[in-house]
Amino acid sequence: MVQCEMCGTETGSPKTVKVEGAELDVCGDCADFGTEVRTQETASTSTKYSTSSSSSSSSDSDSSGSSRSAGGSATSTGGGGGGRSDMFDEMDEVVPDYDGRIRQGRERQGLTQEELADQLNEKASLIRKLERADVLPSDSVQRKLERALDVSLSEGGGGGDADWSGGAATGGTTLGDVVKRKD
Repeated sequence: MVQCEMCGTETGSPKTVKVEGAELDVCGDCADFGTEVRTQETASTSTKYSTSSSSSSSSDSDSSGSSRSAGGSATSTGGGGGGRSDMFDEMDEVVPDYDGRIRQGRERQGLTQEELADQLNEKASLIRKLERADVLPSDSVQRKLERALDVSLSEGGGGGDADWSGGAATGGTTLGDVVKRKD
């Protein structure tokens, strides 16, 4: 006997239903509160973290549309990449010495932290925190600072993973050098 995950009654044949995005094993009475999940779909999610070749073959042989998309996402993230790109590859990163650049730009223009804050319509405490490198500037504050102080606070992120060369960059052995994949 299994206990219903909604009401707690003992049930001999629980049904798996999706309620508010969560899959629950419930009794027949509580099954009306959600939509029933097919057992074939839950079986395909168990292969979600296996190697890309086995998850793609299981998703190709599976006929349900939702499990195919689950298998497809596993192969695109688990496969290790090829031509994969994400939104972070195109984003500019803040330079590591942004605090010094802000301070030098402000001092070059002869401004105090309070005067710069007034000019940017920001708080003086934010300028202090930025110059101490306590916080990173938001995108809007970064643009304001770059315009007002005539400095560059970003380095282009368009290169993506091009600067990664595996174990050669560190000179040591990486996990990828040791692990043997089951393809």
